[in-house]
Amino acid sequence: MNIPNSLTIFRIILIPVFVIVFYLPASWSNIIACIIFSLAAITDLLDGYLARKLGQISKLGEFLDPVADKLMVAVVLVLLVAKDPRIIMVIPAAVIIGREITVSALREWMAELGARSKVAVSVYGKIKTIAQMIALILLVFKQDLFGLPVYNIGMVCLYIATILTLLSMFQYISSALPRLIETNTKQ
Repeated sequence: MNIPNSLTIFRIILIPVFVIVFYLPASWSNIIACIIFSLAAITDLLDGYLARKLGQISKLGEFLDPVADKLMVAVVLVLLVAKDPRIIMVIPAAVIIGREITVSALREWMAELGARSKVAVSVYGKIKTIAQMIALILLVFKQDLFGLPVYNIGMVCLYIATILTLLSMFQYISSALPRLIETNTKQ
């Protein structure tokens, strides 16, 4: 067990803690839930950085890191939809979760073809992740701050993240398509 993997496991452990705090019937629960999610987002940034910096990249980390990220984001989106089931929340949540499933399946398939590098994390994917984390932090926080409508700003950020989500998914599919077509025509 190394530091980056420990951070990833810590992020997974934060998921049920987040859920419990999110549903606490207290006026401060959204603030604590926001802090927990922010901590998870920071560990997401740190674990990959530290793995590269300390030379501690591992197969376990390569597997767990994306799983931890997708679990946390999916759980937060589902909980946000449960509290705000309007279509304006449901659509981006469905698109983001659907994209994560699609890209994960695409990466697995490409790995079986020996072409995983065709769907490696892109710049769009990294920018999407940052926009998504900011959106989710604001949506979980929910309360206006210094007169700013935090929830509404979070919704705008969520739609920006959704557009980036679709762009990055199409980029991954476009990158993989020649290999997928080539494999399909050989069968």
